[in-house]
Amino acid sequence: MSFKQIKELRQAGQLTDALELAQNELNAQPDNIWNKRAIAWVFYDFVKQHENPAQYDQFLHWLQELEKLDLPEDEKMIFDNLSWQIGKMVFAMVKDENPDTGKIWKIFQTIKSFHFTKPSEAYSFIYSAFHKALKENFHFIEFANWWNFDNFLPENYEKEKLQNGNEIMAMVEQAYIAYSKHLLPQNIQGHYEFNREKATEFLPKLTNVVDNYPKFQYPAYFKAKLLLALGDKDNLLGALLPFARKKRNDFWVWDILSEAFSHNKEKVIACYCKALSCYSPPEMLVGVRQKLAGLFVEKSMYNEAKTEIVQILEIKKANGHKIPNTVNNWQNSSWYSNAVDLNNNSAFYRNYLSEADEILFHDTLQTLVFVEFVNRDRSILNFIDGEFRTGFFKYDRFLKEVRTGDVLKVRFQQGNDNGRYQVFTAFKHTDNNFKNNFLKEVEGTVKIKEGANFGFVNDIYMHPTLVVKYKLSNGMNFKGQAVKSFNKEKKEWGWKIL
Repeated sequence: MSFKQIKELRQAGQLTDALELAQNELNAQPDNIWNKRAIAWVFYDFVKQHENPAQYDQFLHWLQELEKLDLPEDEKMIFDNLSWQIGKMVFAMVKDENPDTGKIWKIFQTIKSFHFTKPSEAYSFIYSAFHKALKENFHFIEFANWWNFDNFLPENYEKEKLQNGNEIMAMVEQAYIAYSKHLLPQNIQGHYEFNREKATEFLPKLTNVVDNYPKFQYPAYFKAKLLLALGDKDNLLGALLPFARKKRNDFWVWDILSEAFSHNKEKVIACYCKALSCYSPPEMLVGVRQKLAGLFVEKSMYNEAKTEIVQILEIKKANGHKIPNTVNNWQNSSWYSNAVDLNNNSAFYRNYLSEADEILFHDTLQTLVFVEFVNRDRSILNFIDGEFRTGFFKYDRFLKEVRTGDVLKVRFQQGNDNGRYQVFTAFKHTDNNFKNNFLKEVEGTVKIKEGANFGFVNDIYMHPTLVVKYKLSNGMNFKGQAVKSFNKEKKEWGWKIL
């Protein structure tokens, strides 16, 4: 009967009376599980009653009273209910202008022995609250290990939609990013700290997320950062490429990619040139400029080096930042006074952009295509591939000059029904056997009907512009080339004079 009485007192809001009765019953029979349950729910009501930061001490006190009960592992209902109060309290504390993470950590130390249902919505709510509070705190790893990332629910892998319609990153992606950040080398008061064992242990879990959830953007980046910290440059490129392709317009992606090619200075230069071609605030590019300047000095490219150094000096002075010793030493070198400031190295960067794209998409299949027509005004070319499929794409990003009859190696990104293609890379290529499928020598008599402005040679069509260009008339002899062409009206392949 006492359990029922205690419940009735709780429901009536008479918590002091309920607590007194429950405590008397527990004192009389301390090992009786019903007595423990009864007082536990009273403690729960007190926790709920003090669920705001202004009443933190009382909130923590009643949590600690629950902890002292040492309820058995199968007593999960009360803790699952309590999860919501704990999470709400932590979220409320984080809203303070200067959240007291020490107090939040005390809450965690108290609840870590509680028996939550795992996985569950309530348990995920616990994670969400403490993640927000501790993601930048050195205690985060300890909390995350206790919570255990194996307990995420399927919905935790999806983006969360806010009431205003905006979406935020999936909880799981946030979790793996925060964990990875804490594993990366830290410079604490000039002392380098890096736990290789923890990083090595976490890497397979991070790899699993990268492989199985490609919609997550940033885990691949942090995997690459951990591989770099561990000195595993052999696997760095493969880990970073999926992420780098998505974020290829961000300069820092190229800065990291360069680490995979420390043995190949030309590829390092290509990465730096691509980084400096990305749109970013000038002060953020200073580090990359200094690295590229160093390579220019090594190669005795003093004009290019001085050009980068002048920009570094301007940015540092504009922001009131200290000039690095290395840059000061370069300024005092004899070569510096004799070198010419080129104003910018943009032309040099452009020469390496195609090589940078090659790095990014080197494992994407290349396709040979034949250039069937070029519209120079719009920088668009029409192509035919080895399967006699046609399409077109803009070429000016990849090629300065292209002509009908050229053979290209192309990495296609995507196409659409009207034949327009997006391209990752395009390079000129020499392959006469492939070219001969689309080009042939033609010699014969020109046939132009009276009143017509076009003609034929051996039944091969000749466009009016060619008739004018070569000043042809009926009966003249013509020697030239014909190119494979698709007749859209007849829906058949043929030839036309080039």
